[in-house]
Amino acid sequence: MATNLAFEAEDSLGPLLDRVEAGEEILITRHGKPAARLIRIPVVSDADRMRALEALDEMDRHAKEMKIGPFDWEEWKAYRDEGRH
Repeated sequence: MATNLAFEAEDSLGPLLDRVEAGEEILITRHGKPAARLIRIPVVSDADRMRALEALDEMDRHAKEMKIGPFDWEEWKAYRDEGRH
């Protein structure tokens, strides 16, 4: 991972973004300490998005068939967080 100082990054943001788009990660430091990391945003294809939506529909259909009711995110977050205190 390449490292750039904050004041250098201000003057060279365009070229830094070009490098990030090419797949490189850039660490920006301020006063010798990491301040930010520039990374490429993953692109999700329309096909992947459609597969995810179809999977959600399938899970919803199964839940209705099993008569288990709606999925409760808060309930599952509580299960996840049990014992973390």
